[in-house]
Amino acid sequence: MRILGIDPGLATMGFGVIDSVNGKHTVVDYGVILTSKNEAFPNRLAIIEKGVKELIAKFTPDEISLEELFFNNNVKTAIDVAQARGVILLTCIKECGKLYEYTPLQIKQALTGYGRAEKKQIQQMVATFLGLKTIPKPDDAADALAVALTHANTNRFSGQFGIK
Repeated sequence: MRILGIDPGLATMGFGVIDSVNGKHTVVDYGVILTSKNEAFPNRLAIIEKGVKELIAKFTPDEISLEELFFNNNVKTAIDVAQARGVILLTCIKECGKLYEYTPLQIKQALTGYGRAEKKQIQQMVATFLGLKTIPKPDDAADALAVALTHANTNRFSGQFGIK
């Protein structure tokens, strides 16, 4: 199964594509889609939409996994990222049809067994699970790979136990 993992963002949206077969995961590609602060907000959303469409067309994922948002303080940032996330959700569901969402807690739990793990621990586990010599950079791409791995493992265990 090919999985596209996405770490939503307005300035930087991370993506990670993995193939997962019988519990073995391999990296296909990872990176980021960038938008400039100097660009008008609607244009930034259009850049994200175009980028997500291109990723789906290029990698033809069977399923897409997306990290749910979590913000503590900055309401303006949260609203902007939420709007970008809305564009990502709509594009993914229209272009692929199979979309799954995971909270940061679920991702940490799935990769480390501990829901309060530090970012560095998650990144190290991503490298370990994917057989990489170094932690993927930038951080947004590593986060997207973590989302894809979470879905691969959740999907595998759900299938083993007849859970949908």
